[in-house]
Amino acid sequence: MNRARLSKRLALAAFCLGAASCAYSSHAVRDSDLGKPIGAKAMEAALDLPGPVTVDTVVSADWIVPLAGLLNLGHAKAKAAGLSDRDEPMQIYFHALRHPSRGLWVVDTGIAKDFKDHPADLGIGWLVARELHLEKMTTRNALGPWLASQKEPLAGVMLTHLHIDHISGMPDVPRGTPTFAGPGETTPRAATNLVLAGSIDGLLAGHGPLRQWQYQADPDGVFEGLLDVFGDGSVFAIFAPGHTPGSTAYAVRTPQGPVLLVGDNCHTRWGWDHGVEPGHFTGDQTKNAVSLGRLKALAARHPAMVVRLGHQE
Repeated sequence: MNRARLSKRLALAAFCLGAASCAYSSHAVRDSDLGKPIGAKAMEAALDLPGPVTVDTVVSADWIVPLAGLLNLGHAKAKAAGLSDRDEPMQIYFHALRHPSRGLWVVDTGIAKDFKDHPADLGIGWLVARELHLEKMTTRNALGPWLASQKEPLAGVMLTHLHIDHISGMPDVPRGTPTFAGPGETTPRAATNLVLAGSIDGLLAGHGPLRQWQYQADPDGVFEGLLDVFGDGSVFAIFAPGHTPGSTAYAVRTPQGPVLLVGDNCHTRWGWDHGVEPGHFTGDQTKNAVSLGRLKALAARHPAMVVRLGHQE
């Protein structure tokens, strides 16, 4: 083997080793100072009672992405239905929660006002921007202008997980706003993180440490863990790992009944109706399928519950 070829192979090996050891994000994290552990029985006893929080789901952007990312096309049900990969329309959301004493919160962040047209200004690397195919995205309600139109300031952010399409509104979030997410969201290691991590860090730049929900085992054994977010039985964080290590769904008690914010435990309406987990956009399909089954069972036990999915109505 000549010296030039050996040098190239060594460089490639070094690159691969470096990539394999690269975490998803280097952004600082700390333990959450919010949330009280609760069991499934206690949560579900309260869910159908009218609650004090309103939920408005805002479409921040329309987007077109491959169905194979959104839905496990290798699943027996998807095969039986004859589904194959195609361009699939979807939405990027944020959910506005208004609590009578805790104020205005958002679950996920939609997109920032400059995300589509000036991604580099928000710290998005050129390669990531190219792979996102932002030409297939249409902005509808960017988070910054929406926040400016509200009568009250933003009190906090609750994330379902740390994927780009759920934190791409973070540059519009006022600095100092506490931001919460499930445990382990910054720690996954993969070769793709060598490219992705800089963009994730760029979107979170200027914000304080990500506050990690401190889940404990559900004493009733129904879920991986549950938290009464504000301690008043109005909003519950549900640990639902699989799509990402710390994926979190949120159940909210509203005056009209319970609302379940599924996050990307399920992206699509077809996936929810048929109990099929996401495709290659998900980290661990086996765990994701378990979490999806638990959330579907929760909704079945509470027929009045309104379910809002990750990316489709």
